[in-house]
Amino acid sequence: MPTVSAHVALTLAQHIDAVFGVMGNGNAYFLDALEKQTDAVFTAVRHEQGAVVAADAHFRASGRIAAGTSTYGAGFTNTITALAEAVQAHVPLVLVVGDEPTSGPRPWDVDQIALASAVGARTYTVGRADAAATTVIAIEHALTYRVPVVLAIPYDVAALEAGDVPEAPSPRLPAPLAPRGEFAEGMLDEIAEALRGAQRPFLLAGRGAWLSGASAALGELAAATGALTASSALGRGVFPESQYDLGVTGGFGADGAMELIRSADVAVVFGASLNQFTMRFGELFAPGTRVFQIDTAPAATHAHVGGFVRADARLAAEALVARLSPAPTSSPSSPSSPHDFGDSPRHAEAGRGSAGVSSPDSEVVQATGRQARAGAWRESVDVAAARAYAPGDELAADGRLDPRSAARRIAELLPEDRVVVSDGGHFIGWANMYWPVAAPDRMMMVGTAFQSIGQGWPSVVGAALARRDSTIVLTSGDGGGLMAIADLESAVRAAAGRGMAVVWNDAAYGAEVNLYGLKGLAEGPMRIPEVDFAAFGAAVGAEGVVVRTLADLDRLATWAAEDATTRRFLLLDLRISGDVIAPYQQEIIRVNS
Repeated sequence: MPTVSAHVALTLAQHIDAVFGVMGNGNAYFLDALEKQTDAVFTAVRHEQGAVVAADAHFRASGRIAAGTSTYGAGFTNTITALAEAVQAHVPLVLVVGDEPTSGPRPWDVDQIALASAVGARTYTVGRADAAATTVIAIEHALTYRVPVVLAIPYDVAALEAGDVPEAPSPRLPAPLAPRGEFAEGMLDEIAEALRGAQRPFLLAGRGAWLSGASAALGELAAATGALTASSALGRGVFPESQYDLGVTGGFGADGAMELIRSADVAVVFGASLNQFTMRFGELFAPGTRVFQIDTAPAATHAHVGGFVRADARLAAEALVARLSPAPTSSPSSPSSPHDFGDSPRHAEAGRGSAGVSSPDSEVVQATGRQARAGAWRESVDVAAARAYAPGDELAADGRLDPRSAARRIAELLPEDRVVVSDGGHFIGWANMYWPVAAPDRMMMVGTAFQSIGQGWPSVVGAALARRDSTIVLTSGDGGGLMAIADLESAVRAAAGRGMAVVWNDAAYGAEVNLYGLKGLAEGPMRIPEVDFAAFGAAVGAEGVVVRTLADLDRLATWAAEDATTRRFLLLDLRISGDVIAPYQQEIIRVNS
């Protein structure tokens, strides 16, 4: 007869096909049922944190929810940092864990529900009679609120027979949040009118816009208004016309691009939270820029926002496109459909003369003038030059590799199908600046929402399973790389010949040296003895290459040309200079000084 754990595994596998984890006493029966009775793919990691990180990266790379699993006690507490990151980054996943018996805690048990709650994750505990239904509820909660949830199996319940697995309904998902009410419609009217009259319109989109499927609508809106575009770090590639895109905003942005954004007179933001890094600590927009925000958050997320609409980015962008479309000229007096998103009475009044009337002919002339003006700004500037970064020198003054020139050369050699996963640390500036990607789900930074490091190697595991036909590229620092070293083997095993890693090895915790070493604090705790990551990689089956000059990167060129089924995972150990400070870090230094 199926056990309670089997009820969980069989129900979970109806909706989730990827599970990552470490086996232990608390999840042994769950994994046994998952392996023997379902088609879900279980991928082992070597540290429980990696179970959550891999599930997190899997969703970011594919949009499909995944699960992690660990045992109770020490296994569960090892997941907490990664669980906090997923909460802060709004990533849905399910963490299946063992838990204390229903009779009460044992000496080695801890209050797992309280620990999960402390970082913002809700726990659902299964019983003998409701395991299948509770599993569906947990998945539904994760998808509805875009958060991780914990699904707990008490130790004394896990192996109990529970009868046939009952039919359980599929998780219900909420409909996209449409603009609702007179205020939302009126604000959309105001945004459309502002874009009509803008001389230098600008559109900014973030990860929320990508998740809503707004790319095509945003492209239409940019074309209709002649706007320049840009994205947050997590939204890169969301706009379809790259020739008018200024790249990433904030500290990862090029100086010329940021100057153009600051000259915008109207800016509309879609699905981006406008955190301090995206906003360049408040300096992204000039004081006179009219800033509007469209997001599913309850209210505007930055003080510079002058108008806010709570709505799904795609639905709002489509509504704005409809409002800005030229009205039909064949029958200007015919009434609009109540479902038409065209010009409202508020639009008709705006821009009229003191008499309050205008003829259809004059409206056509005004529309024609707007169309002629649309695109004038973006056609008059050199976007490619504006978003260019400093090339750097081959070697820095200390004789070590300049990370800028190394990043630029690596970008020239990386396969076009790349999916980039990033750990946290000072080095994140280099890949974010120099390695463009085709879409937001091809660049993910697992750890930055919670300001953590050490989640890079297991990110490769999740991304590799989610994107089986792509080259997975990890960018990591030496500090984070060492912290997560247990899952170096997992990354090499999961990605094999489709995977590679770039370790920016400056023998230090670079962010701390830059922030606190420059203030005169003791640097001993900030330094790391130089580690041979190439040897680490070779020990677990990868090909390791120590890179001290740009010529050493030629191995990447030959590796990229080889058959992925026969080559090995490539680990590039870049011996870079810590004296070259990334521009985003210079911003942080300035603010903290």
